[in-house]
Amino acid sequence: MADAFVHLLRRVGFAGKIPFQSPARLITRLRLLALVGLLGVSVNAAEAPRPNILFAFADDWGRHASAYAQLDGPGGVNDVIRTPNFDRVAREGVLFRRAFVSAPSCTPCRSAILSGQHFWRTGRGAILRGAVWDGSNPSYPLLLKEAGYHIGKSYKVWSPGTPVDAPYGGQTHAYQKAGGRINQFSQNVTTMVKQGKSLEAAKEEVYDEVTANFAAFLADRKPGQPFCYWFGPTQTHRKWVKGSGKALWGIDPDALKGKLPPFLPDVPEVREDLADYFGEAQSFDAALGRLIAKLEAIGELDNTLIVVSGDHGAPGFPHGKCNLYDFGSSVPLAIRGAGTKGGRVVDDLISLPDLAPTFLELGGVIPPEVMTGRSLVNLLQSSQSGQVDPARTAAFIGRERHVENARADFLPYPQRAIRTQDFLYIINFKPDRYPIGDPYLLDGPNPPSVEELAEETRVTLPDEDAGPTKAWLVSQRNHPQWKAYFDRAYGKRPREELYDLKNDPHQVRNVAADAKFKKVRAELEQRLMAELKRTDDPRLVDDGRFFETPPMAGPTTDGAPASRKANRQ
Repeated sequence: MADAFVHLLRRVGFAGKIPFQSPARLITRLRLLALVGLLGVSVNAAEAPRPNILFAFADDWGRHASAYAQLDGPGGVNDVIRTPNFDRVAREGVLFRRAFVSAPSCTPCRSAILSGQHFWRTGRGAILRGAVWDGSNPSYPLLLKEAGYHIGKSYKVWSPGTPVDAPYGGQTHAYQKAGGRINQFSQNVTTMVKQGKSLEAAKEEVYDEVTANFAAFLADRKPGQPFCYWFGPTQTHRKWVKGSGKALWGIDPDALKGKLPPFLPDVPEVREDLADYFGEAQSFDAALGRLIAKLEAIGELDNTLIVVSGDHGAPGFPHGKCNLYDFGSSVPLAIRGAGTKGGRVVDDLISLPDLAPTFLELGGVIPPEVMTGRSLVNLLQSSQSGQVDPARTAAFIGRERHVENARADFLPYPQRAIRTQDFLYIINFKPDRYPIGDPYLLDGPNPPSVEELAEETRVTLPDEDAGPTKAWLVSQRNHPQWKAYFDRAYGKRPREELYDLKNDPHQVRNVAADAKFKKVRAELEQRLMAELKRTDDPRLVDDGRFFETPPMAGPTTDGAPASRKANRQ
């Protein structure tokens, strides 16, 4: 009888920690229980099994998948990439056209996903280096564990930060003993090939580790126990082997010629760098295929909610990681299985913090009221395509800081944005600061070499990762043909930015000062500020003092970083 009652609670969404429930919500649930009893609904647990959850989440993987080439039309960079396993999830499930992160920086983005909240509500989880998870925020994996789920993870969940992967229970639930060579895919496979292995054999050896880690996780669950597994490899995070896109995946950099967005210089160095990045994305996709094959082999595919996404845009590219433009904040998202009605493309504006309440609802746990994310279950179970929920017309994005030494005195670069179907509106709260970090050394007698710029992120403009694209553009900063590209990427920005997406989909022409858009700008500003106030953004209190003072805006180690010392000499 007790088990049946627990199952009945779960069927109406009542499970997990009681303290998170308001009295009004408890009364509503109890009334629903009474109604269920009056209707004579069976409480047989076999009627509504809770689904498994597989979350495949790639580090620094922006909205780049071959499924999007079909949506966006020919002529873009997605024409070149091939992601058959992501495409399968999208084809058999739901492909989200417009999904966005809460913050385009690893730890803040992941804090938001795990807690189901805007990143600015996560305390010291809202920064990268120096982040701390103190347990005061709810974490969907731990709530599911309390509700009876078998949870586990492989590779990166939440880091850098202290304790490592704390929102997933630290390393207690890690399944990584079979190996982690997937995390530096191009480096490891290239080395193995040089040592005499065939390319296919080297790839298979790496993917076998992925399968073995997943199998070990599955072997640890109890009979009939639902699971929640996080697959978080880091190969799409810098660094990767120069030329590996073509050498390992046959991606011809010249196939990108004429397809690059207008903020990227269409030159051989940049095309090769992007092709190499796409190669790493394809290696992630191939690993995803191994996980899907394992689920098919054990008969669990259709009872598993498969969610595939990435934590922000491309690293080391202008407009990418650490930017609120689409190239930095728009990500792939495809979901299939566990009751999802597939074969659809959804246009609703989605924020990745929406995943936490989605997982909890499907797992029979009432999402805590502190979560600002909204469950996607109604979208997944709908049969509609296009705009499904008329209320989902905006996503809210922001950032404070990436690396701590990006600017003088360890200050952040506070931004907030609202993204709608037709516009992107950004507020840069401190326009006197450099958005991608101070240009350390660039105007001194000993500027960094091209090699340093390609290898050392923190030598200058530290909020953009090092790599060949950054190295090339910085080296060409005074060239008449490329200076505008450099200034757009690394120069100071006005307090307000507004982009008309119908006429400027790549967001390179700021129309915030154009009288034609005065009314739109005012409406978007009001809507953005209302959301920040509604969700208690500390940035609006005392000129953002919470984010402007230590430990949120201070060094994470004693002494100034070498680049700052050198800049002062």
